[in-house]
Amino acid sequence: MAITLTQLLDKMFAGDEVAVARLMTLVEREGKEVGPILEALAPRLGNAFTIGITGPPGAGKSSLVDHLAALIRKAGKTVGVVAIDPSSPFTGGALLGDRIRMSQHYLDKGVFIRSMATRGHLGGLSAATDAAVLVLDAAGKDIIIVETVGVGQDEVDIVGSADVSVVVLVPGAGDDVQALKAGIMEIADIFVVNKADRDGADGLAAAIESNLALAPAEAKAWRPPIVRTVATQAVGISDLADAVDGFRASHASRSRERRRGRSEARLRALVAHEFLARLERDILGPGEFQAMVSLIEAREVDPYSAAR
Repeated sequence: MAITLTQLLDKMFAGDEVAVARLMTLVEREGKEVGPILEALAPRLGNAFTIGITGPPGAGKSSLVDHLAALIRKAGKTVGVVAIDPSSPFTGGALLGDRIRMSQHYLDKGVFIRSMATRGHLGGLSAATDAAVLVLDAAGKDIIIVETVGVGQDEVDIVGSADVSVVVLVPGAGDDVQALKAGIMEIADIFVVNKADRDGADGLAAAIESNLALAPAEAKAWRPPIVRTVATQAVGISDLADAVDGFRASHASRSRERRRGRSEARLRALVAHEFLARLERDILGPGEFQAMVSLIEAREVDPYSAAR
């Protein structure tokens, strides 16, 4: 007998990890169930703290997340991980599958790890990332870690999905240049120089420090610390955890502002989606929207006039 959505939600609230996985699959598909799911989750939201981990490919983000999750578990807190991977060109699914790289947590019921495909979404995240985070929040996870796909300096969406943003860079990969990029500098609450046992780690840290010194006066209320790690050896992980705790303690108001910003962005996106759906369903005639697309394609009308 097929399980109902209500039964699935009840199972999740009772601690069933399989139900969590099934609900995350439903929100990732972005089908008709998403609205009722998020509506049911709403009263249980707002308790988790979200850590965003971003940076270029090969920076060691997954190893960092792996050991950070282990440290959080030692403190007696539960962890949810949403790892965003490139999409498979054949199936559209997550190509790398970070769950394989975090195998030490397989038997730990206090850790839930989910790989999600970008499916063409830009900004380093999956389109369903926010909804997945909400599912883990409602499931009772204390800390949620979101790891971006690793596509370069345009991975700035994480600032809208996390309470604290951690930017991971590595020496010897041109990251001293990447550190100069405005997008990365603006979203970082904490910098991590990973693989700090390599040559060039001092130079990379100095480049970050120099750029921080150029920040506008109003931006210096919180000076992002620079934490050095060797993630594969679990070196510096406790320093990173301390930096996250320090940010959380001293920036509670900023976290509230971010959450309010996320709420506003989510509301605007949902209103836009519902408005467009109603426009096509109730106002335009059959095929009228696509007919307008054809006119734009034929350059008989410009997109702005068509939209009006």
